[in-house]
Amino acid sequence: MTKSITHVATTDISAMMSPGSERRMELPGFDPEFVDFPHFIVRITEQIWHERQVELCLKYYSDSCIIHTLAGDISGAQTVVDNTWATLEAFPDRRLDADNVIWSNDGDGTFYSSHLITSKMTNEGTSEFGPATGRHVRAQTIADCLCQNNQVIEEWLVRDNLSIVEQLGFDANTLAKKQASADKESGFDLTEFHTANRSKIARRERNETISEEAIIASEALIAAFVKRDLSKMADLYDYRVSGYYPGGVSLYGPDQIANWLLPFSTALSDIKVSIDHIAEIPYLGDAKDVAIRWSLSAEHDGDGRYGDPTGAPIYILGVSQFRVMNGRIREEVCIWDDLAVRRQIETARLVK
Repeated sequence: MTKSITHVATTDISAMMSPGSERRMELPGFDPEFVDFPHFIVRITEQIWHERQVELCLKYYSDSCIIHTLAGDISGAQTVVDNTWATLEAFPDRRLDADNVIWSNDGDGTFYSSHLITSKMTNEGTSEFGPATGRHVRAQTIADCLCQNNQVIEEWLVRDNLSIVEQLGFDANTLAKKQASADKESGFDLTEFHTANRSKIARRERNETISEEAIIASEALIAAFVKRDLSKMADLYDYRVSGYYPGGVSLYGPDQIANWLLPFSTALSDIKVSIDHIAEIPYLGDAKDVAIRWSLSAEHDGDGRYGDPTGAPIYILGVSQFRVMNGRIREEVCIWDDLAVRRQIETARLVK
């Protein structure tokens, strides 16, 4: 009997690494060792990071692959190799443990994954954030990958860098200011870099072919970030909802989520959110896991989470994963690089 497609959230890693040889889905262009698309994502991560076969990035990333991050884009498989080794020099014991892979078949032989990762690591070398601290860190990342013919051809990477720098003992605002100053010296402007990204943002018409669960998740994003509508959030979120937000913040209930978002939204005006990609898979019973990649533009012209207003145009690349049960959101992981948001704001302060 044909086995079901790998369900990462409920499958032990040993079973995912030894799934047998029988193909569980059509996967044109992918090596025979991969039984399905989630297995491809988890297996290459295990090989590259845990088995330290870093040079395999040259096989599994295309030469023209662009990795989008809020701190700027990087390009090419060799750059992925170089950055991976640099990360391992700073955090030699770093792990990338798979919490979930929500995926979609986007047609024409392309597949899309939203890979939720927990990393545990010890800072034993100089990192992009500063000198070694010897501290232990745990943080979450979501890597969204567009894949074709056995390769990642484009990636959108969101990591909770705010949580990492705070666990390392650094002040996030001070570090963001240092990064903005270094940008100015090198001639790079993060705000200017995201000009085109900000201009693309407009609320898209809802795709009526998506499931009711995906509609609920999409409406929750709009209610939280654009409408700031607590009553709507109370309708969309289960009263027992657990939420994870930047800075390693753990929340419980729609009231706590709304209260945490308040100083974020009061700092910003003219907030626009674009739903850029949706993937969804079954969970248990009638529940579904929904992954939404989204982008946001706004103006930093209010008091709130980011200090005195600067008027800076802000761009945010975010990914949220929702577990929807009985018509409401029961779990949410919402990640963006809040250190890079502060870097945009500090860039504006430098020109004042």
